[in-house]
Amino acid sequence: MGEPWVSPCPGVGAPAKEASTLSYVPDESTEIFDDLYLGLRAGGAMRKQRRGEPLTEDEQEAIGRWQRLSTWRKAAAVGAFGIGTFGLGFTLGGLVFGKWRKA
Repeated sequence: MGEPWVSPCPGVGAPAKEASTLSYVPDESTEIFDDLYLGLRAGGAMRKQRRGEPLTEDEQEAIGRWQRLSTWRKAAAVGAFGIGTFGLGFTLGGLVFGKWRKA
């Protein structure tokens, strides 16, 4: 074969094998989507509960998980929903009512 790879900078080696595999990528990026979906499910279940309708097992579980969620994760999920909704509305409004529209 040949000589092993040696870094030209002292103290710096080749990247670790663990860092170059997909199993190393943190799963935190998808948590916001999970929290967002949980918030939507729990919100619908709470609305049914306020109206006096019976809740399914899944709806009761969604409410319980949402109530146990930390405050900052609830705030991040609600904020992400608000920003996403605003962005979608802003984009669609620009397309429908933009200056390029002839009608």
